[in-house]
Amino acid sequence: MARRRPRRAAATGFGDGRVRLLTGLLLVALLVVAGRATLLAATSNDLSAIAASQQTKQVDLPAHRGAILDRTGKELAAGREQHTVYATPSLIEDPETAARRLAQALGVKAAPIRRALQDRRSQFAYVARKVDPAAARRAVRLDIPGVGSYPEELRLYPMKKLAAQVIGFAGTDNKGLAGIELAFDDELSGTPGSQDVVHDPAGMVLSTERRSEPVDGKDVRLTIDADVQFEAENVLQATVGSTGAVAAQAVVMDPQDGSVLAMVNVPRIDANRYGKQPQNARNRVVTDVLEPGSIFKVVTVAAALEERIVTPETAFVLPPSIQVGDKEIHEAHARGTETFSVRRILVESSNVGAATLGLKLGKERLMEWISAFGFGRPTGIDYPGEVGGLVPDYWSLATIGNVPMGQGISTTVLQMAAAYATIANGGVAVSPRLVEQVGDDLRVPKAGRPVIGAGTAAQVLDMMHDVVESGTGTRARIPGYEVAGKTGTAQKVLVGQAGYAEGRYIASFVLLVPADEPRLLVMVVVDEPHPIWGGVVAAPAARDIARFALAHLKIAP
Repeated sequence: MARRRPRRAAATGFGDGRVRLLTGLLLVALLVVAGRATLLAATSNDLSAIAASQQTKQVDLPAHRGAILDRTGKELAAGREQHTVYATPSLIEDPETAARRLAQALGVKAAPIRRALQDRRSQFAYVARKVDPAAARRAVRLDIPGVGSYPEELRLYPMKKLAAQVIGFAGTDNKGLAGIELAFDDELSGTPGSQDVVHDPAGMVLSTERRSEPVDGKDVRLTIDADVQFEAENVLQATVGSTGAVAAQAVVMDPQDGSVLAMVNVPRIDANRYGKQPQNARNRVVTDVLEPGSIFKVVTVAAALEERIVTPETAFVLPPSIQVGDKEIHEAHARGTETFSVRRILVESSNVGAATLGLKLGKERLMEWISAFGFGRPTGIDYPGEVGGLVPDYWSLATIGNVPMGQGISTTVLQMAAAYATIANGGVAVSPRLVEQVGDDLRVPKAGRPVIGAGTAAQVLDMMHDVVESGTGTRARIPGYEVAGKTGTAQKVLVGQAGYAEGRYIASFVLLVPADEPRLLVMVVVDEPHPIWGGVVAAPAARDIARFALAHLKIAP
């Protein structure tokens, strides 16, 4: 009987299958591990960068903003070191308690801080802007997660109301928003620096790594003299108060180089509260226009003299009124038909006489001289927002009678002052300027531009001297000095409408001293005074300002 062979083939096949299965699983596991390792290796640099960025924050380091100084170096605008405290609301577990502790450390109310910390998703919130550095240090030492501080400057105006509309102001971020602060913002601002601040995951500062130092801004030194400005503001404030006027402006200038020693706007404002007084914040000396009235007659007389159609003694028989086109021009005060020389026309401020000279000049020549004196375009002073005034582009039959006496044309206070500076400077126009120096760079006055001959300028000055000695400007006399001047009383134009405001006038006066070779120009404009006359209201104000400035600047008689 034959033996049976064992059934090994079946058993062997089953064992090989298990080996193959285990081997396959092992290979899959190895592939997964290898892929994971490859992925981790590939992304490790990115993860490191992300981790680093979560712990390191770049913080700007503001530059010190340059000061604004008067001509002698007195500070009109300056920066004081302050700190701003901030928080990361997402890291603060108990906003109520944190707000209370921070408010106590900073000496402020808790409610605004509580509101700033309420958004738990926020990564940044201001706790307090521009606070005393010691208070900021107390807040940071509370060790509240995510609370820190950085330096900022608080812009201050030490002299408060002095020349506030001229200086302008810088906003919370120390960017210039008006006036000189705006015009020279780039120079004043400097260049900010930066630093890297390293935090731990809880938001606590671990270290700081400085990267670049800020470059401080440049100081800007003005031509303004703080003492003359202060006196002029006080005089105008008193004038407005005593006459019930709504406003007043003044310019004090060196007519030889155009340096503005004072530029005044009343009502005054506190520069530290500039944005809260917008109705009086404009520098109206350069931004607002008015009909100049009789002070414009100097331009008409100078043009007629320069054209050689008259001399100071040329005589005209003038009726009390004259019809020009559809308009009757009459004198401010009743009189009969009289003989007037050109000198008397200016000394007594005759409207009929000015219109007569305008008719002799004619439209074309009169317009040429208006342009030559700079009307109709900005003076180019280094100040933002200057307007160019308005000269008539359409001439009715009456225009040639109106314009020579200062109606139907609009100028700024600064434009009129510049025109008188031309006469004071021997017929050479100079550009008004407010800035003497930026950083280490001195600003040289621009070369003058001849307008009228020196002889004509001297004749006009001589007639203006008579205005003060025996004409409408006698209240501008200054003992010990020969003074030249011109009065103006102009009807006030209705804003946005045709015609004039009933019973409302602008009184003005321009003063030059010493009369033979002026070193000082003072122009005063008073809006809606009572009484209305320039010789009664504006001339005494100009005299008082000039009297102080002559002594202060040591200008000899």
